[in-house]
Amino acid sequence: MNIENISAGEALSRLRLGNEKYIGSECSTGDISPVRRRETALLGQVPYAVVISCSDSRVIPESIFSAGIGDLFVIRVAGNVMDDHQLGSVEYAVSHLGVKLVLVLGHDGCGAVDAAVNHDPDGYIKFITDEIRKGIGDEKDPYRACCLNVRHSIEVIEESFEIHREEEHGLKVVGAVYHISDGSVSFDI
Repeated sequence: MNIENISAGEALSRLRLGNEKYIGSECSTGDISPVRRRETALLGQVPYAVVISCSDSRVIPESIFSAGIGDLFVIRVAGNVMDDHQLGSVEYAVSHLGVKLVLVLGHDGCGAVDAAVNHDPDGYIKFITDEIRKGIGDEKDPYRACCLNVRHSIEVIEESFEIHREEEHGLKVVGAVYHISDGSVSFDI
């Protein structure tokens, strides 16, 4: 087990290669073996990336990136929105686990983005859609709204003092969109 974390560039390459592997897979290919479980139990976790993704049951970061136990520090919340809880989780992964790459992963067909664009929900869902609306403004195109929402979450992360301060140590924050129909990830949004 690698006890030192890798650079943001190396982590991004791993994510890209893992997604390429996933697209052609019939089952998950990440290491979930008893040996890996024992390693991480004894030595702790050293994830190579933080992935903030939607809670949508079709969006499974470990599978999408062919990752196994201890590879990714995943934060899932509807609409991949950021608040103090998610920022605290990112800060932990960066400051205490040495992660150098933070990926905000949106997806097409996102129900939370659709709710922000086409509906006016109430209850606790409104907290999510209000945050999404801050990022998408009046955008009505579902895919562009998804991309704008990802960019908004990136901005929230980058504006965080603790996270921003870490850039001098090689931290990168990037965005991507997962395509549910074919499993591919667009990193250039």
